[in-house]
Amino acid sequence: MAFARHLKALVRGYEVSAMKFSQRLEIRQGQSLVMTPQLLQAIKLLQLPTLDLAQFIEQELESNPLLERVNDDDGPDTAAAPSNSNDGEREDWFSESLNENGATIESRLDTSMENVYQESASEQSAAPVEPMSGLSATSWTGVGGTGYDGEDTDLEAFVAENMSLQDHVEAQFRMGVEDPADRMIGFTLIDSIDDAGYLLEPLEDIAERLSVPIERVELVLKRVQACDPTGVGARNLAECLTLQLIERGRFDPAMGLLLDNLALLARRDFVTLRRICNVDEDDMAEMVGEIRNLDPKPGLRFGGAPMQAVAPDVLVRRAPDNTWLVELNNDILPKVLVNQTYAMRVSASTRNEDEKSYVAECLQNATWLTRSLEQRAKTILKVASEIVRRQDAFLLHGVAHLRPLNLKTVADAIAMHESTVSRVTSNKFIHTPRGLFEMKYFFTASISGTDDGESHSAEAVRHRIKQLIDDESPANVLSDDVLVQKLRADGIEIARRTVAKYRESLRIPSSVERRREKQARMAR
Repeated sequence: MAFARHLKALVRGYEVSAMKFSQRLEIRQGQSLVMTPQLLQAIKLLQLPTLDLAQFIEQELESNPLLERVNDDDGPDTAAAPSNSNDGEREDWFSESLNENGATIESRLDTSMENVYQESASEQSAAPVEPMSGLSATSWTGVGGTGYDGEDTDLEAFVAENMSLQDHVEAQFRMGVEDPADRMIGFTLIDSIDDAGYLLEPLEDIAERLSVPIERVELVLKRVQACDPTGVGARNLAECLTLQLIERGRFDPAMGLLLDNLALLARRDFVTLRRICNVDEDDMAEMVGEIRNLDPKPGLRFGGAPMQAVAPDVLVRRAPDNTWLVELNNDILPKVLVNQTYAMRVSASTRNEDEKSYVAECLQNATWLTRSLEQRAKTILKVASEIVRRQDAFLLHGVAHLRPLNLKTVADAIAMHESTVSRVTSNKFIHTPRGLFEMKYFFTASISGTDDGESHSAEAVRHRIKQLIDDESPANVLSDDVLVQKLRADGIEIARRTVAKYRESLRIPSSVERRREKQARMAR
């Protein structure tokens, strides 16, 4: 019996193994995403910042003889043929390029721009084609190895980017602040910090430009000054040194009087300083030594990062009829066209199939690039116009009136994919009467309303929570659960943990701690 059971187990194991490793033929239908070079280039151009786009265009102008720059002063000169005096030089240069880059292509590439930014199924399912000039799979994905042209990988592309002072402070500030209005105030303050770490723009000007109370700007500034390096965001040398001394636990009234009289310290008038600070000679020497160990320019440690100029991609201004005019900043947009006349002349003089293929490829690349640039400009303008339409209250009344907005809302309104809106708003800037902002700053969190009612911005919900807590009586302190009920009565659908998070972000203690504090005040 034992042998029979063992034999059955072996047979069963063999059957299972046979079923596991059996071969069979199946037909399956599925979808897969194939990124064509055209789609790759369109996506790449869409998300490139303006300065990087200008650099990319310069490279294309150098590598493609059929591309011509449009001169703003003289007008486009692409329709006219090159002058006779330059014909020989131009054709010789083109022949050299042809001999060096005589790669063949099977057929002319498709130049259709239809639905390229919607990432339509027709584009996604298109068959792969030969790489375009200046664009390869490795250059897009960052995978090592050699490119399609056989050139070595550019190792500089893999070097870590140096972080600027503004980026360093903004990353910390973003983690500690969730209120959209406070974030925009903070980003404005950070943008006004110079290389040494000092705040350049007066708080009064920032408050007036954003239409917020100066007290709120001062509170946000304290959040910025709490970031590393200590002393960043100071308005003068005394404040910078004060922040560093407070962190070290070395700030006292005598040190405060010394910092109030830095002019005397610069003149080395220690007799007057000892009298003002009411300290003896040893204490004065110790205080001066502590000040000498501080960093008067804390931001210079980030000075290795290259400075990047920021130019607005979109300009917004008031129209005479009190509407908003949204237009592209044409001064920074690269302008290139295809020299059709020169393309026809060169095509007529080709001598073999390699030359014909190279001319066809150059013409295809130039045509596709110009269409991609045109579509990029239209897409940016469409997204910016929708943002301005939905954030009209911010432009009119200030940062406190930011409305809840997300990528999907804008994408649905303009009939585009959400990822397209994300690419457009990344590293793109819009200049408004209230200042220069990155487009992504206008997207704020929202809280759903009850019974499919109107949604509420996170800032408005925080304000309502603070108002309810300020109005509570010592005998009836509101817990987080009670706050949830009151907010739902106001048409705000919110979870208890979200109420607790917003309360903590407002620096409001729990109901137990508030009850103890209020009872202690009443006892006094």
